[in-house]
This record gives sequence, C-alpha cells and structure tokens, in this order.
Amino acid sequence: MRTLIPVIIAITITGLACSERDPMDAEPASFNASATAPTPLMPVSFGAWQMELWPFTANALNGAASDPINLLFPNRDARGIRASLMFLGGDRSAFGLPNAPPFNCVWKDAVGDPQSGYTTESGWTASVIQLECGDFAPMRFHVRLFPAGTSTIANAHFEVIIPGTNEHEVLSWELAELLVKIDFLRSGLLDPSAPFAGTPAITPAPTYRTINPLIYNGLPAALRALIGGPAANATAPVPIPNDGSAVILNLASVREAEPVIARRQVVIEFNQIIPKPFCSDGPLDYLRVVGAINIDQTIKTKPNGAFTSQFHAIGSLTVTAVNPLTGQLVGDSYKAVINEQQRNVLTDDRTLVTMLRLQKLIAMNGAFQGMLSIQAVLGADAPQASVTMKCAP
Repeated sequence: MRTLIPVIIAITITGLACSERDPMDAEPASFNASATAPTPLMPVSFGAWQMELWPFTANALNGAASDPINLLFPNRDARGIRASLMFLGGDRSAFGLPNAPPFNCVWKDAVGDPQSGYTTESGWTASVIQLECGDFAPMRFHVRLFPAGTSTIANAHFEVIIPGTNEHEVLSWELAELLVKIDFLRSGLLDPSAPFAGTPAITPAPTYRTINPLIYNGLPAALRALIGGPAANATAPVPIPNDGSAVILNLASVREAEPVIARRQVVIEFNQIIPKPFCSDGPLDYLRVVGAINIDQTIKTKPNGAFTSQFHAIGSLTVTAVNPLTGQLVGDSYKAVINEQQRNVLTDDRTLVTMLRLQKLIAMNGAFQGMLSIQAVLGADAPQASVTMKCAP
C-alpha cells in the first residue's frame, strides 16, 4: 500500500477570474437527449462475472463523456455499498493516510448534479446514490453510484469548491479511487480469496481531463504533489493523471442500511465573476454574481430497503455585467432566480432520478431577460432529457 505524505492541507485559492462552467449550462443544446447506446462499449470480467459498459459518465444521454468509470462492484447493490462506506470511521492512519483533514473524513450522502452511465445489460442508468467524504466545501471525495443490473458501476473523484460559486473542480481520479479501495479494505467485507483486481485500460491514460490553471495555482504545494501535478504555477490547463484502469472490488458481503430519515441544509454564498451561463452575447459576456442559494436535502431509507433522496435548491442572486479584462461593472444590476428540484429512488425493482432546474434572469423593474429550463428523467424504463432556453430580444 502506497504511503502518502502526512500533512494537513489548508487550501487557500485566491484571485480567480472565473469559474468552470457546468457542462449542462455551458452548451444547453448538447443536453437534448438521445437514448441510443454510446461508444465505445468495453468488456470487463472478474472470474465468472462479466459486463460490457461504456467506461464514462455523462451529463446527458448523448454519449458526451464526462468522468471515467473507475470503480466496479460485481453483483452488489448500490444501497449496500452506501451502507458499508457510511458505517466506517475516519481514521485511515493504518493505511498511510494522516489522521487529519481531508483524509480523516467520514462518508455521508452528497448533493451533486445527476449523471448517467451505460451498460449493455441495463442500458442508460442514473447516479441514484451520491456520497461524499468531506464537506461540500472546501474539498471532498465524491462518488456517484450507478445501478447496473445486479452490479454497480461508479466514478470517484477528489474535488475542490470554486470559491464564490456552487461549482467544483476535479483535482484527482486516482486519489479518490485509492481512498475507496482503502475503505473497503478497512471494512473487512472484501472476499479474502480474491478481494480486488484491476481492469485493462478502459479510459484514456496517462491523463484524462484537465484542471483550470487559475484554480491549480491556488493549491498548496503539498496538495499539488499529492495529486501528481507540477510544483510550479501553471500557465495552461493541468492534465489530471489517470491510469485508465477501473478497480474491481469483490465484496463477500455488504451492510444493510438502517431505516432513517435525515435532513441536511446547506447555504452557498456566491461572490464571483463568471461567464454568463446562458443567453450570452459572446466570449466576453461575464457577470458579477452575488447572493446565496439555500439547499435542503432529505434522505429516507425504509425497513424494506427502499432508498429515496430529494433536495430543493432556491435562491435569488444579484448579477451585474462586467468587463472581464478590466473588472469594471457595466450597466444596471438585475436578478437571477434559481429553483432546482431533484429526486432519487432506488428499490429492488426501480431506479429513478428526476431533475428540474429553472434559472431566470429578471430586470429590477420585472422585465424578462432570459430563462433556462433543464428537465431530466433517468431510469431503466424511459430515460429522457430536454432543455428550453429563451432570451429577451
């Protein structure tokens, strides 16, 4: 087991000129659904178990890859994986990790955008369960679990909040994959005769995707070293290391979730300059965004094993056009109204994720400026997604 530097990482990111756009906001037209099979489909196997999967996640149903699938759980339900991780404490010092943040985190249910995955057996599937180790801010390990027949596929990544926004920037695939592997070793639930294995390369290697240099340059030296990045400040996007292989975790058993109703509330404070997410007039159309979004999440697990998660995000932000080259505000401020609802259901015979995101731009006198509506229903039966965008003349 590789030993990691024993250091408490205090993260300070300053001087960001913009935030990374959510892929669903950056190009709304790309979100229109096409529920056909993506390519390439890759075969993986472990003993008698085998699967054919698209080795990526997507923000839509159009085959545009987002994150690499880097965890596979043969013949294990996502609810059992969730319960097994949430049972663990945060001390990983026996495996070379410091008993300090962010490495002594404990797992809990996460708030995050829904994504889709694909296997030949199940077709399009949804990230019905999301987990985080750490907090929404400043950084966390984030896992999305996708039911795939009797098995589960997943992506794990380590990410940092972009200050003044609700967006995260992925810093590492490998570090998050390692943390999950360590935690299942700690759990005692792996089959001792064949606990885990790695697939052949199924995603691009030695790197996949990049880190915004403005964000990377705000990372402390110890964190840069830990994620395998350059020591010096970057002038171009920094590639994220990726070995291309997924870890197969062969669980002999899993824990059962206890019946519970849990509620969590998060307030996200915005104070950032960002590219205008929709109804943009061009590459220099930027906004200063100030205000708060309130997130209310409720998780329910029932005695029969049914899992439901829902959250509601609502907020009213003050936005002002800004010249990104000079930082000078331009024109009058107006309002951005945000309303998003998401519901996830996983039972023995049903997987369902529904999401409705509505964003409106309104002048202070009430005049309509623009609107973006994104709707998605991701489930085994009838996956669909659509986007509607209207802009003032």
